[in-house]
Amino acid sequence: MNIPILDLKRQYQAIKPEVDAAIERVLVSGRFILGPEVETFEQEIAKYCGVNHAIGVASGTDALLLSLRALGIGPGDKVIIPSFTFFATAGAVVNVGAEPVFVDIDPKTYNIDSSEVERLLTTGHKPPTDVKAIIPVHLYGQMADMDEIMAIAKEYDIAVVEDAAQAIGATYYSKSLKDSPPTTSHQLQATSHSPLASKAGSIGHLGCFSFFPTKNLGACGDGGMVITNDDELAERVRILRVHGSKSKYYHHSVGYNSRLDALQAAILRAKLPHLPEWTRARQRLAARYDEILHDVCGIETPYQAPDRTHIFHQYTLRVKNGQRDALRQHLKEQGIGTSIYYPLPLHLQECFQDLGYKEGNLPISEEASREVLSLPVFPELAQEGQDQVIQQIRVFIEGGAN
Repeated sequence: MNIPILDLKRQYQAIKPEVDAAIERVLVSGRFILGPEVETFEQEIAKYCGVNHAIGVASGTDALLLSLRALGIGPGDKVIIPSFTFFATAGAVVNVGAEPVFVDIDPKTYNIDSSEVERLLTTGHKPPTDVKAIIPVHLYGQMADMDEIMAIAKEYDIAVVEDAAQAIGATYYSKSLKDSPPTTSHQLQATSHSPLASKAGSIGHLGCFSFFPTKNLGACGDGGMVITNDDELAERVRILRVHGSKSKYYHHSVGYNSRLDALQAAILRAKLPHLPEWTRARQRLAARYDEILHDVCGIETPYQAPDRTHIFHQYTLRVKNGQRDALRQHLKEQGIGTSIYYPLPLHLQECFQDLGYKEGNLPISEEASREVLSLPVFPELAQEGQDQVIQQIRVFIEGGAN
């Protein structure tokens, strides 16, 4: 039995009538760029996330880029980001003309380490004035420590852009955010948050989603979304996504061609009602992996922080003792798909050599890149298939493949 890391064909077959009807609806309408499908999907996402505004854009990368532009971030500015994340987080910073400042991650959650952010901002005689934003990435489907991030942002007058590309539907149970919304020199509107729960993307000044096909809510092509409770920021993003134009052919600024296609919006609308069910299926699979693999020597199962939910975009093990690549090869030989997210942290990428980072600067990120291995956790994975994954991990670890 071959077990892929993800099987989108099974997902499509399960909801084929709904997806096909959505596509036909758009084709019959003749409306392909923005229009009612996009507007309705934006309203549905805003309601799902508990925010006032959702703006559909061409990709998750563009969501980050337009968010930074809306905040007025550009040349001469710096943006704090984790090194252990997908390239788009740093690429968006560079493409607005700013400089990424890489910090290390929490070794348990793989998310940005708020204590490292604090240390960076307090090093020296006075806080740096060129740091204008923090981008916490909610890696693998679990949110970063947003209480701490937002407290730091408020203290140092810094904007927060949540990179929630992998975390749509994840929840954070805040102890302090309700009565202490951040304020910044960008004159951002204060946001009211539930004392109990906030969805990924809804806590920072802006939140960004990707609808890349492999995401938990994936399109049949590229797509992205920016969410916010700030009216002014929402309007800026809307203008930027259509070449800087509010009224057709009249341009307030130089923007981008970054619009969510109506076809993608319609497909995503068909999928959105299934997202809670798919999330529960991922969580059940993850819980079963945890139960069976937690005592396997040389394997660490994912840590779940008590004040947040994990939606398991990825189920990511740590494989100790330098055995990660050998285990991956063994599983490949048994027809089991895995992935490594990510094999080289951003501060060591060739394109960022001029920033002066060296191996050893961010040791937790570097160690994670040598040890992480993601297993199949897609909602349609049957118990029989999961049993095969687990069995082959045990065979390898217990010596059968060595």
